Parts: sequence; C-alpha cells; structure tokens
Amino acid sequence: MKNFFKIVLASFVSLVIFSILGLVFIFVIATALSYEEPKQIAPNSVLVLDIADNFPEQAKNDAFTELLNKKKGKVSGLSELIGLIRHAKTDPSINGIYIKCQQNPNGYAATEEIRLALLDFKNSHKFIIAFGETITQKGYWIGDVADKVYTHPQGGLEWSGFSYETMFLKGLLDKLEIQTQVFYAGKFKSATEPFRYTEMSPANKLQTSVWLNGVYNCFIQGASAQRNISIDSLKMFSDKGLVQNASDALKYHLVDGLMYDDEVKKIIAQKVHVSNPKDILFVGMNEYASSVNIRASGTGKIAIVYADGDIVMGKGQNNSIASDDYRALLQRIRNDKSIGAVVLRVNSPGGSALASDIIWRELELLKKEKPVVVSMGNYAASGGYYISCNADSIFADANTITGSIGVFSVVPNLSGFLKNKLGVTFDRVNTSTYADAPSSTRPLNATEQRFMQAGVDSIYFAFKSRVAQGRKKSVEYIDSIAQGRVWTGSDAVKVGLVDRVGNLNDAVAAAAKMANLKGYGLKSYPESKSFIEDLIEGYEDKVKTKAIQQEIGVDQWNVLQQFKSIKQMVGQPQTRMPIFVVNHP
Repeated sequence: MKNFFKIVLASFVSLVIFSILGLVFIFVIATALSYEEPKQIAPNSVLVLDIADNFPEQAKNDAFTELLNKKKGKVSGLSELIGLIRHAKTDPSINGIYIKCQQNPNGYAATEEIRLALLDFKNSHKFIIAFGETITQKGYWIGDVADKVYTHPQGGLEWSGFSYETMFLKGLLDKLEIQTQVFYAGKFKSATEPFRYTEMSPANKLQTSVWLNGVYNCFIQGASAQRNISIDSLKMFSDKGLVQNASDALKYHLVDGLMYDDEVKKIIAQKVHVSNPKDILFVGMNEYASSVNIRASGTGKIAIVYADGDIVMGKGQNNSIASDDYRALLQRIRNDKSIGAVVLRVNSPGGSALASDIIWRELELLKKEKPVVVSMGNYAASGGYYISCNADSIFADANTITGSIGVFSVVPNLSGFLKNKLGVTFDRVNTSTYADAPSSTRPLNATEQRFMQAGVDSIYFAFKSRVAQGRKKSVEYIDSIAQGRVWTGSDAVKVGLVDRVGNLNDAVAAAAKMANLKGYGLKSYPESKSFIEDLIEGYEDKVKTKAIQQEIGVDQWNVLQQFKSIKQMVGQPQTRMPIFVVNHP
C-alpha cells in the first residue's frame, strides 16, 4: 500500500511538472512568434494585393494558425488595408501594385472601398497590373482599375451578370409535418419566407430586384469608366452570353492580353527595371503592414468600435455582437474622458431584438457625452440598423445593404413530426392557463397567437420610433420606408435612412470635426487579445472548427452555420435580415 501511494504521488508530481513545462514551452514559442523585427521595405518594391483574402472589418491575429504556419495567422483588417494602399501612394519604396484578382470573397461594400483606394493610388502615376488564371466578376470589380488586366489563355473572365438565390424549407417541413408558426411585421420582411412559402413573394422579388440591380449597375458603371466600353455593350455581353472563354474576354476588350504567370512577371520586371523576374521585390500586405506606420497621431483620441457579426443576447464569441459585452464596452468608452468622439463601424445583418435595444440604449447615453458617428460596412440591416439609427451622423458605402426595419418571431410546432414520424407524444400539467406557452410540442391556440403577434407589433413600433427619433422624421414616414424593406446605401441616402455615402475614413473625419479635434489618434475596440490569450482561449474552438471543416468540407460547414443562424430565430423576436446567397458575383 505504501508503494501504491508513492507511485500515485510521483505520478501526480510528474504530471504537474510536465504541465508547467508545457505551458512554459508554449509561452516561449508564442512569445517568439508574436515578436517580429520590423523589416525595412527595399526600394523598387512591388506591393502585392491578393483579393482572394477575406479582409475582416478589424485586423485578426489567429494565434493557433500562426503557431502552425508562420505569417499565415495575421490578417489585415479592411480599414488597415485601405490605409496601407494610401500609404503606398506616397511611399518612394513602392513602385507599383500587383493585383491577384481571381476569387473575391469580400462583400460589395468592402470591394468598392478597396477599389476606390486603388483608383486614388493611380493618381501617383505608379503602375497597377492585374492578373488571374480565372477572374470572377467580383475579382474583376477590383482588377479593372489596373493599367493592364491579363488572364490565362486557357482561363478566362466570368461575365454573366448577378443572380440571387434563396432556399425555401416549407415543402420539406410539410413532408415532415412540422408546422412553423410565424409572426412578423413588415410586408418586405422576407427572413421568414423560407418557412411560409415555396418561392419569393412579389414584395420580396421587387426589393431584391431593386437592390441587386443597384449593385450590378455600380459594377457595370465602374467597368465602363475604366475600360472605355459603353454600359449598354457591357450589359449586352452578359445578356447574350458572349464571354465564354479567355479569347472572348480579349475580343471584347475586357482584358488586355492572354498570358501565363511568368509572362506577366516579365512585364512587371520591365516596369521596375530588372532583367530577371526572380529579382522583383514583391511585398505582401502583411509584410508591408509590419514595416510601416499608418496610425494617426495627436493629442485627441477617437474610438472606433467595430460591431461585426450577429447581434446576440448575453456574452458572445468571436464574430458576434453580444449585449453584455458591448454594454460594458460602451459604458467604459463613455466614462473615458480621453476619448473625444466615437465611430461605430457596423457590419451586421441583425439578430436579437432585445439585444439590439440594449446596445441602442448605451449608444443613446454615449451620444449625450460625445459625438457618435456610424460607418456602415457590407451590412447594417435590421438590428444592424437599429443600433445605428440614433447616431449624430450615418455614413454608408454605396453598396451597403441596410434598412430591413421589421420584426419577426418563429415558433415551430413539432407535435405532428414527433408523433407521426417518431411515435413520441407529450402530456402536461399547468398551474396557469399559459404556463407552457409558447411550446414547440403543441400548436399555439388563437389567444397565444394573438399574444405573439402583439409582441412583434410592439417591438416593431418601438423600432420605428427609435428610427424616427434618430432620423428626425415622423413615425408614419418611417413606416412607409420600413416594412422590412432592404435598401442599398445610395438609395438609403435618398430616403433619409443614411446621411452620406462615404467610407470609414470619411466617418472618422466627420467625428473629428464634430469634436473639434485637429490632431487625433485612433483606438480600436474591442481591443485585440494578446497572442498568448488568443492562443489559449481560441485553441479549443480552432481545433473543433478545423476538424469539422476537414471532415464535411467548407461548403457544408457554411450550410451548417446557416442552420445554426435559423435556430437562433426560434422563439425570440428577431430584427434580422434574410440570409443572402448571391450566385455569379
């Protein structure tokens, strides 16, 4: 027995020592990876913009990925990318930009912001060359700003127009005998249509046609200006399906040549006056970001608060706007006397109506202490617009998807499915008439349905009232442009939901002017976690996510996330826009 306890004690001590050593090892490795000596950019360098990268609103440091693959875990944020392009315009070490323009996963508003920054860069008279083996339309949206656009001889350019597609579940639910009890306010509020219909309602088709054609026209107008081809011709190319391969793209002057990668590199070599393409000094965006200082400075301070993701109750994870987290954050900013103004950067399709109102209230209190300006990204719709509506000024990109002022709630009735398909039944005892309402194991009665609809109508009225107060309009007028309708940023300016078309930099400049700040620095919130914090806290989620993605594939993983988003809608009033799936972007 004595030996047994000795063995147990020795094993325990060994485990403790091993754990401590393991943590020390991780700390040493992580510290080494988190520090990188700034590298000077050599003269005659070429900046590389790979638009296959998805640039998030806020810069991301994925410690787990960085640990496994050096320099792959750091992703520049959209505003940082814009700042780097602007800096390169006057950087004597940068001779030009090489755009890799195949896929482009970035949203329409983000794409337009990158495009405008590149157009401004061209004023420096430095070169821009774009190349892609196959170029998608969203890739071309950025690539067409280049002095020359090239594609692979066996590749090509997609030129087929934009298409929107959504999935309808009603037929499946009917077969499974699952009843969806839907309550909504707003005839354009289409987020619940997959549960109610087998195709788009006329109202939804109308609003979708308007915003999709608005985005498409922006794309066509930009291409027309850069390629000196009429808008009618460009639309005719897609309407008649004239661009089917690389030769067609060249024939109709959408590209300037059909070349292989090595041939494009030779052209760039000539631009930078080197004889061998291997001697071209290519600089990636992450390397450039670590080598230059693009931070504004001054005695004043402007806080940029990134509200990126679904709006949820309580505490959230990455890529969510959680009511508890943002309430505490906004209170801290309100009490920080060193902060002179706040820019709220919203990129959200909405979510929980209650969480939206909690955040709205904190912004209302914050606005009494210091100027609050909203900058809208790809989406600032439904709940995303709810938290934006009362700012001192609202900026949106021309292609921002916003509005969607409406409310809905969904209560599924699974009793038929459970009884007839699985043989499962339920019984209950209540102390009060509505003690078990709403329930997913029985249908709602008429009174309970009336309660649910009244709750949705009440929230919708509060939503409209918040917008009317913030936009200084009547509730009746807001109702006429609300009804759940989606607007592009440019159209939202026309109806009064947005003040100006502009980007994050425009919003920052407006906030500085409101606060009378002539010199100022910028502070981003939520604050980035340290390398060690991100590594420890994110390890489990990263491993789990990567394991599932590897097993089922990225496309199936995205479908799973959509179903998780649908699950969040059940039982709680939602200010959320529909899930958009746009084909051939």
